[in-house]
Amino acid sequence: MRHIMHITEILKKSSTSVSFEFFPPKSEKAASDLFSAIKELEACAPTFVSVTYGAGGTTRDRTHELVLKILSDTSIPPVPHLTCVGHSEAEIETILERYAQEGVGTVLALRGDPPRDQPDYDRSTDSFHYAIDLVKFIKRFNDNQRHPGGSFGIGVAGFPEGHPETPNRMIEMDHLKAKVDAGADYICTQLFFDNHDLFDFRDRCELAGISIPIVAGIMPIASAAGMKRMAELAAGARFPAALIRRVQDFADSPQDFAAAGIDYATEQCQELLDHDVAGLHFYTLNKSGATLEITRRLGLA
Repeated sequence: MRHIMHITEILKKSSTSVSFEFFPPKSEKAASDLFSAIKELEACAPTFVSVTYGAGGTTRDRTHELVLKILSDTSIPPVPHLTCVGHSEAEIETILERYAQEGVGTVLALRGDPPRDQPDYDRSTDSFHYAIDLVKFIKRFNDNQRHPGGSFGIGVAGFPEGHPETPNRMIEMDHLKAKVDAGADYICTQLFFDNHDLFDFRDRCELAGISIPIVAGIMPIASAAGMKRMAELAAGARFPAALIRRVQDFADSPQDFAAAGIDYATEQCQELLDHDVAGLHFYTLNKSGATLEITRRLGLA
């Protein structure tokens, strides 16, 4: 087994981490296309890649399969997502034991969304109601010394634009601080488009006594339809006037729209780098083109 890297070790390797997120493919063709994208992005020497995790059993199996393929066929440390939805403590323990034996060094602990086909899903039946419960369970797993690499690194989510279910930003920060105190090692933020939101979030973390690395979530806008979908998500997305102004004339020109989105994301990332962000985490939508172009322009590839 190759050396199992803990997230604190990974983030110390470079002054600014560059990482990517993928979701499990739903077909053989999609799987082939995805792994081609992963191999292309491997040239950027990412510090890690994360793999999302859905509420359904089939999706969860695909997450595990993708994590194993990344471990066996690339040199990139994978960080699988793990959610509370629909799991017992025994099931989470089994997943952690499997990942530990396979050489996974870090997991991202999330509350997670209920199954899309179950709008009335009852979270009260879950063993883990909030991400902090999952963080505490992983920490207990670590304390029992059942990981051959020593322990799992633990990531948690941060919300620069505000948590959709916690309008009180002070209470939101209390919840984040509790996750950090429970054992989180780094924060990966939801996507955002106005860097002032990230800078303010980082300052509020500092005031709250949160000192773990904060990795900024970035998603290049690729189409007018995609922009609309993102605005309609439950978590929403705030599009600053500077971004709207950049793309508004290209709604009928997909190529120009995508190019303008790459321009904006590149400038956004450069400003974040200039302000010493701990890392850039690209939400790739399982494609490599935009991310490769941005990292190339930034001199990170």
